[in-house]
Amino acid sequence: MSIGDDSEAALPKDVMLRQDAIVEMTRSNGRVAVEELAAHFEVTPQTIRKDLNDLAARRRIQRVHGGAVRPSGTANLEYDNRKRLASPEKATIAAAVARLIPDGASLFINIGTTTEAVSEALLDHSALMVITNNINVANRMRVHPQMEVVIAGGVVRGSDGGIVGEAAVDFIRQFKVDFAVIGTSAIDLDGALLDFDFREVKVAQAIIQNARHVILAADSTKFDRRAPVRIGHISQVHTFATDRCPPNLKAICENADVRLIEAQPEERGRRGSA
Repeated sequence: MSIGDDSEAALPKDVMLRQDAIVEMTRSNGRVAVEELAAHFEVTPQTIRKDLNDLAARRRIQRVHGGAVRPSGTANLEYDNRKRLASPEKATIAAAVARLIPDGASLFINIGTTTEAVSEALLDHSALMVITNNINVANRMRVHPQMEVVIAGGVVRGSDGGIVGEAAVDFIRQFKVDFAVIGTSAIDLDGALLDFDFREVKVAQAIIQNARHVILAADSTKFDRRAPVRIGHISQVHTFATDRCPPNLKAICENADVRLIEAQPEERGRRGSA
């Protein structure tokens, strides 16, 4: 457990809830101010400054004079923070994706907190064959007897349990599956899909090339981020599931005949044919 995790675990529940709300407000608004937060939560500015300093130390926000902004997109967020970021939207997207995948299908699931949410949403399916380079996905699904889970070999990334490298690429190329569920760290306004680790990108590219139907699952925070390594382009996927899509990307999807799903909260928990 990291130092940041230790400090968070020691916080009183009301402080944790307030800090989670501050992170969500920062994500939604782009920037928050100390005085406005103090008035909203009915606490002193000194309390808010301490909250912001704590959150900045855990890289959940970026501290600026007088307040805070979203974390910088030039570096990837820590795994636990990424799991918490936009978690309701990820659950909604995951439910929508799960409805696209029939029982008895074969599929890839790659690295990412949204793809992990999809793996959880698939647990009521039967007779799935799941090939993954994500240890967290494998651990979640392996205990269910209706799932056949195949895990890639390669270098295990300590930060999030992702398996990367040439061995993982070679492993993926042995398969041709019905579906691929992929994530991305950032989506550029021109439709480029981006990531931080070139080793992960090579695995993702192999997954795209060896699936009959590629589903990109990404929440709208990905539009606010930047990453240096190109996976590919949104036109290479067949379905894009998100919670909110900017108009220019909607146009790109329409022109490339990519099915766009903007999942709504009321869709969560329902399962049916797509």
